[in-house]
Amino acid sequence: MLEAINLSKKYDEQLALADLSLTVAPGEVYCLLGQNGAGKTTTINLFLGLIKPTGGKALINGVEVNSAGNTRSMIAYIPEVVQLYGNMNGIENLEFFSKLAGFNHTKKELVSLLHKVGLKAEAHTKRLSSYSKGMRQKVGIAIALSKNAQVIFMDEPTSGLDPKATDEFTTICKELAQEEKSIFMATHDIFNAVNVGTTIGIMKEGRLVYSTGTSNVSANELQELYLKSI
Repeated sequence: MLEAINLSKKYDEQLALADLSLTVAPGEVYCLLGQNGAGKTTTINLFLGLIKPTGGKALINGVEVNSAGNTRSMIAYIPEVVQLYGNMNGIENLEFFSKLAGFNHTKKELVSLLHKVGLKAEAHTKRLSSYSKGMRQKVGIAIALSKNAQVIFMDEPTSGLDPKATDEFTTICKELAQEEKSIFMATHDIFNAVNVGTTIGIMKEGRLVYSTGTSNVSANELQELYLKSI
């Protein structure tokens, strides 16, 4: 579903990403670890088509990403801070953003999507300004589902979440993977990466220095590898 082929990005003489090659299959949760500036967000932005590569290719479902947005209908993006309208409630936000993407869901369908991501019914009609970060994130995931996105990109999705919200997020990701959605996640959270991911990659100074399936490594082993790589 996702493929990077010798993907590179330079800003003037500063190398942000160097010859990245990876694949992400349907139903795979790929967790990319690395320090700030390692190239994680650059990788996501290249797949989103927000920036152009200096070299190589980024492909989604076999289609090369370009600035014209030719792959936009296949993807959804959930940033670290989900940008929603605080004066609108959960259903209104979901309806607004799904309509922007060209979908006209019924009220019943909108409610079903919010239930699917674990947002309690009493929160559906409350203003977003009263939501916790975990609740806002659930609306963000519901928006991704409302677009029927095949690939969901996430940037530091568990940052600032309490253990309960992190556990709920993990459950949602695993359910999406079972539905053959591909998830590409940039994160600092080693233990959650092992718990939710199927594949782990570690980046350093714009290069992918390590990659393995999560069945091959424990959280403690991954932490040691990560510390050695930074």
